[in-house]
Amino acid sequence: MKIIMLGAPGAGKGTQAKMIAKEYGVPHISTGDIFRANIKNGTELGMEAKKYMDQGLLVPDELTVRILLDRVAQEDCKDGYVLDGFPRTIPQAEVLDQALAKLGDRIDYAINVDVPDENIIRRMSGRRACLTCGATYHIEHVPPKQEGICDTCGSALVLRDDDKPETVKNRLEVYHRQTQPLIDFYGKKGVLRTVDGTRPMEEVFAAIRAILA
Repeated sequence: MKIIMLGAPGAGKGTQAKMIAKEYGVPHISTGDIFRANIKNGTELGMEAKKYMDQGLLVPDELTVRILLDRVAQEDCKDGYVLDGFPRTIPQAEVLDQALAKLGDRIDYAINVDVPDENIIRRMSGRRACLTCGATYHIEHVPPKQEGICDTCGSALVLRDDDKPETVKNRLEVYHRQTQPLIDFYGKKGVLRTVDGTRPMEEVFAAIRAILA
């Protein structure tokens, strides 16, 4: 069972990816995690990627796919995996498809967690973080006992720059321009499945389980 998670930043696809991984006993693979692991372990692929990252450049698609294929060739991926954060663009999806086809393999499902932009802006701008102990809250869904104060350590809570409405709007614009075309790409391949990401987390997961059943 080889799954790609699609959805805008803040749609909750990462949370769902972790839940799928736990439920079905397959690895949750984030490209950011793979890059960090390869660089930390000093692998040949990691050192090659680091050259680009140190210059502030994007790692080329072909190298990213090579690092990804190296990861999915490992023993824990024999029953499948959940990809989170890759592919982000049509060229990446095409390179991945070609590489998997050479191995006689393919993606089984591309699951799109669909949430309207206005919901995402509200969801993310309601987040609050404690920079002292790392605890996170949401002013609507998981509020602290005392407004603006961390329950755990008593430090002041902040709205991180990443979660400010103007930053979220910019990230959504990039998503719609670069990543949303993947929905059409996987739709044409017949592997796209869309779930309503505005529903409670457990209901979204139930919908995904029904797709994978």
